[in-house]
Amino acid sequence: MLVVEGLSCRFGSKAAVDDASFSVERGSFVGVIGRSGAGKSTLLRMLNRLAEPSEGRILFEGVDVTALQGRELRQWRARSAMIFQQFNLIGRLDVLTNVLMGRLSEVPSWRSLAQMWPEQDRALAISALDQFDMASYAAQRADQLSGGQQQRVAIARALVQQPDIVLADEPIASLDPRNTKIVMDALLRINKHFGITVLCNLHSLDLARTYCDRLIGMASGRVVFDGAPAALTDQIARELYDLEADEVLGAAPHVPHGLPAPVLAGVAVA
Repeated sequence: MLVVEGLSCRFGSKAAVDDASFSVERGSFVGVIGRSGAGKSTLLRMLNRLAEPSEGRILFEGVDVTALQGRELRQWRARSAMIFQQFNLIGRLDVLTNVLMGRLSEVPSWRSLAQMWPEQDRALAISALDQFDMASYAAQRADQLSGGQQQRVAIARALVQQPDIVLADEPIASLDPRNTKIVMDALLRINKHFGITVLCNLHSLDLARTYCDRLIGMASGRVVFDGAPAALTDQIARELYDLEADEVLGAAPHVPHGLPAPVLAGVAVA
């Protein structure tokens, strides 16, 4: 289980994340939602320790992630694989090599620099690409792929890290509707087929309600909603998204009356 206790991240006087607390069961698909600037990206980056918390703790299976250093921190970053909005592939390298980069924490640096990857790692990378119908592109340069194909390569790279958790930071923000579905289906496959926990930042409520088991809503750096997708009514969503509500609610499905009440923190929503 992942446990977040009173997590904050401040830049000067501004709190990007303010006293966030929640826990995530293994095998969950959790959507982190909220308007632009709500603190979603900073939260995921803190979970991976790419951003340092100002206060609070991150615990995973009883281990204090916020206290890890050196090799143990590198191992945690491998176990909590990040998927970014801009793919973060090396365009001049082929697809297979980009996926093999996910094995860097397990391979001596001289092997990666000399491109002498162990055969079992190559097989693992090809298998991961095959999961997302990308094995036939293994020898192609990454910068020759479409955005959706590049994101599938990034997901395959995360998969070969053999992570416990995948942290996806707005993974479909720059994709068209067709590639959005392909990428979200790929994340769902990681979650359901491999049992890997997924935390995914999403701006679209329609996608969040479709793919996620649970939603964590953020506003002004604070967690203000935590519950099942069905419990996020349009009224709560409007409070959560404020001026962006019409944009994100455009295709949101109707929520019937009589559902269990969500957890809505008693804080002001900016």
